[in-house]
Amino acid sequence: MALTLVYDGGCPFCSHFAQRSELMGGLPNLVIRDGRSDHALRAELRHKGFNLSNGAVLMDEDHIWHGSEAISILCQQLSPSDPLLRLLNGVFSDSGRSNRLYPGLLMARKIALGLRGLPVDPDQA
Repeated sequence: MALTLVYDGGCPFCSHFAQRSELMGGLPNLVIRDGRSDHALRAELRHKGFNLSNGAVLMDEDHIWHGSEAISILCQQLSPSDPLLRLLNGVFSDSGRSNRLYPGLLMARKIALGLRGLPVDPDQA
């Protein structure tokens, strides 16, 4: 199954997670796309009701997952060779735990973007 992870390329945490997932996640068909720089993709997702400012998006041919659900589904699929990804996999592969912890990730993203002078919503740039 080919998966596409759409992340916020302006967020250093999001970028780091996406790149590590692609390189060391053990998913050969994982595609990562920077939603902040891909305006057409972001507009398409927004039209379908998925706002990148509210979290990452994971897609396959039939489904779209958003926010904590996207990260949980992705972590359930990973077979990481990287210690940090193994830790994140253990934490976020449980959907209930991912749901509870995801707001903290969004807050860290908001702070990191603020420090970089970037808006939380890429469409507000």
